[in-house]
Amino acid sequence: MLKRRDFLKSAGLAGGALLLPGLSGQALAAKPRAHVVVVGGGYGGATAAKYLRMWSGGAVDVTLVERDPQFISCPISNLVLGGVKTLADITLGYEGLRDTWGVKVVKDEVTAIDPAARTLRLADGGTLSWDRLVLSPGVDFQFDQVPGLDSEAARARILHAWKAGAQTVALRAQLEAMPDGGVYALTIPLAPYRCPPGPYERACVVADYFRRAKPKSKVLVLDANAEIISKKALFTQAFARYKGILEYRPNSALREVDAASRTALLDFENVQADVLNVVPPQRAGAIATQAGLKLLNGRWVDIDWLTFESVNTPGVHVLGDAIFPAPTMPKSGHMANQHAKVAAAAILRLLAGEAPNPAPVVMNTCYSFVDASHVIHVSSVHQYDAAQRTVLPVAGAGGVSTEASEQEGRYALAWARNIWADMLA
Repeated sequence: MLKRRDFLKSAGLAGGALLLPGLSGQALAAKPRAHVVVVGGGYGGATAAKYLRMWSGGAVDVTLVERDPQFISCPISNLVLGGVKTLADITLGYEGLRDTWGVKVVKDEVTAIDPAARTLRLADGGTLSWDRLVLSPGVDFQFDQVPGLDSEAARARILHAWKAGAQTVALRAQLEAMPDGGVYALTIPLAPYRCPPGPYERACVVADYFRRAKPKSKVLVLDANAEIISKKALFTQAFARYKGILEYRPNSALREVDAASRTALLDFENVQADVLNVVPPQRAGAIATQAGLKLLNGRWVDIDWLTFESVNTPGVHVLGDAIFPAPTMPKSGHMANQHAKVAAAAILRLLAGEAPNPAPVVMNTCYSFVDASHVIHVSSVHQYDAAQRTVLPVAGAGGVSTEASEQEGRYALAWARNIWADMLA
């Protein structure tokens, strides 16, 4: 099993070189000064912006376009729902990227991309030109797939809280206002979906809150999937700890929502809840579709895994939750951080007229809280396979917890601090 210290070091969370290993600084200096625009300041985009500057030794100009003034982490956000953390605990600024690494940070939203002209338009009317474009747009929700959530009023009443921020705080308020003896129902769409925030972790954290503050209340998990799809054995054990509080129902696909009565309409039953938390199906952020990038299953961007470049749009690289995942690859924050480093390395080599690494390796770890302090994890390693032209899991690498522990809880919080520093400091 891969040791935690070695995992963090190999995953790039223990720091980084000031110049990309194997890249000739003279090769970059000999080229016209390049400009890379990064759209989206999450786990993928912020990491890419920093590492493009760091690994180029400042020889490449980088502009980060992000519509929100601060970064709010989806990992750890379930603890806000459980009353263990506040939103301030998972909120960080972009000052480090700007002041330490020289990234130009633009608070705005991209409304249109012209790949042929290599320009993009901003909501304020301005334009940016680029030599390479990195899109890390996250996910958008397919509300059209959930009848009953077609209005702003319905979506304000039935929350997803799947993008950490205002909805996280609002869902916490709904849970606090719920009477003891009430029902919290969480609906989970068919995979793949952004994770974290993980649905099974969320169910456990809310159940833990109920056990402490509302012991007559109930958590009902309505999962469209046939079984628990992440850390199955460990979450099965965790759910058993909440006997009488938490009930898990697989094969419970949501067909419609009655927002007024907070009712989930399923195939064979209707479930009314005091707090109904609907996680809708997801797809790549809308800007990816607007740019004409090729999508698989009409939802996720198809990329070249050596460079993270769109297969049909040269010069545009896509990271994180927006891409079609490789086999067993999760849509996690840690994985987006890894995508960003592979893409940044490839972009710098391409700008220098060099070939990208022919066999990149990415690693992932996902920690899940099962109560306020006990945590489980799974880790994995994935390497590019030239014959199949995708990234495949490395047999025997990584590992999974034997049981939930407080020690892993400390590791999880340290992981969060380390990766936030890796991205933003």
